[in-house]
Amino acid sequence: QVQLVESGGGLVQPGGSLRLSCTASGIIFSRYSMGWFRQAPGKKREFVAVINGSGGSTSYRDSVKGRFTISRDNAKNTGYLQMNSLKPEDTAVYYCNAHGVLEKGDYWGQGTQVTVSS
Repeated sequence: QVQLVESGGGLVQPGGSLRLSCTASGIIFSRYSMGWFRQAPGKKREFVAVINGSGGSTSYRDSVKGRFTISRDNAKNTGYLQMNSLKPEDTAVYYCNAHGVLEKGDYWGQGTQVTVSS
């Protein structure tokens, strides 16, 4: 059974930092690209960042470029999203996604809440 478990969310003041983690089980993690998405109340889920299976290629939405960094450790079956200089508009539930490249499959975590507020 495939599971993606996110952690690291919480309440942080504007300008602060958080690091989200996403640990996968039941898949060969390196055969999947990993992405982070977010959904704010009343809004559609949106793309935040993605990293390929080897970790050599990344992409970000424009509003987080220079502030967020996506990374992965395939030996630990874990991906990360380092979020710096957080803004209130970053408040959302953050979801990780594993999308099969060399395998079939598309999996989602349960989400972790990030709230940026003073």
